[in-house]
Amino acid sequence: MSELVVIGGGAAGCMAALAAAEGGASVTLLERNPKLGRKLYITGKGRCNVTNDCTVQELLQHIPGNGRFLTSAATRFPPEAVKQFFAGLGVPLKTERGNRVFPQSDRAADIIDALLLALRRARVALVQDRAVALEWKDGVLTGVRGEKGNYPCRAVVVATGGVSYPLTGSTGDGYDLARTLGHTIVPPRPSLVPLVAEQPFCARMQGLSLRNVAIQVKNSKKKVVFAQQGELLFTHFGLSGPLILSASAHMRDMERDHYYILLDLKPALDQETLDGRLLRDLGEGANKDFRHVLEGLVPRLMAPVLLELTGIPGDLKAHSVTKAQRRRLLETLKGVRIDIAGPRPIEEAIITAGGVKTSEVDPHTMASKKAPGVFFAGEVLDVDAYTGGFNLQVAWSTGRAAGQGAAAWTHPPKEEE
Repeated sequence: MSELVVIGGGAAGCMAALAAAEGGASVTLLERNPKLGRKLYITGKGRCNVTNDCTVQELLQHIPGNGRFLTSAATRFPPEAVKQFFAGLGVPLKTERGNRVFPQSDRAADIIDALLLALRRARVALVQDRAVALEWKDGVLTGVRGEKGNYPCRAVVVATGGVSYPLTGSTGDGYDLARTLGHTIVPPRPSLVPLVAEQPFCARMQGLSLRNVAIQVKNSKKKVVFAQQGELLFTHFGLSGPLILSASAHMRDMERDHYYILLDLKPALDQETLDGRLLRDLGEGANKDFRHVLEGLVPRLMAPVLLELTGIPGDLKAHSVTKAQRRRLLETLKGVRIDIAGPRPIEEAIITAGGVKTSEVDPHTMASKKAPGVFFAGEVLDVDAYTGGFNLQVAWSTGRAAGQGAAAWTHPPKEEE
């Protein structure tokens, strides 16, 4: 019999199992997939954005979903400690733009292999099975029932993830287990997710990637909720790419509020400088059709869309463009409006917002306040962060806190005589 069962072999589950074993508990790790860490393989485009090289205060500022709940766990296992942890496992790391931390090899597999080796060294029993229920007797936790067998234990860490990327095994099992214990589940919603656009012109530019553009996201009250420069991608449904995924995390009420994006195609140029550029280009191509001058300013796939948005005829000679038309073009280049119809399905989200209500969980140990001996870690909790390594840091910090909390539960300190 293991003293502790960890359900879920992702980032949080692996960390919880290692921390619990380090704390003296005998641990069984249940993972429904044939391999551990399937979601880790796809983070950072297969490179695994391990963490963000920032302070605890900066980390909490990048967690819009219940960041304060993480203060204790993140303080005890901050980004610097995560870096030292993986360096200690023999994985050299590097820090890139935006303080994103990756393995030097750019291989997510190196992180997973290191965790697997550490688990084996810690004598954690790895079992491929899906947990379906927790077993109780007289109000005391006695084990976990799986599809293939039963696993007696005194404590359980639920680290099953959310419902994004269901092919990796994140299908909401943890929510069902938590509900049976009387926990409140904040309705899951997608975060870090592509966006569906109302305007059909996005689909006409499908496949077009724009680098070094800037966006402002505004709500129905015209308040700016997000502004950043980066890369985006037009798709058949609307918008995707790093800039859009980051923006989606700030659009936290898409069901009730209306959001729109203002896309600045020339963020490096202020309006006066850009107007000077337009005058020069129109002058140099005075006898050209306006569409050909426009193709020198923006990607060819975008030119027909801008002609429509500005209402300037494509066959109008450049020297005939009026001051009012030039002004309209200038305003469009600095602010293409794209209204957001909503997010793509939650299955396409990188992470899930929502989950086990944090007020029902002890922030120091991740222990359930409803069910003694049960602990939670990772994305199953109602905690979500922005892109850039912050969500994996949440997994490491909560996983370690849950593992330590569960080990302490199975090995309570002996009272002095």
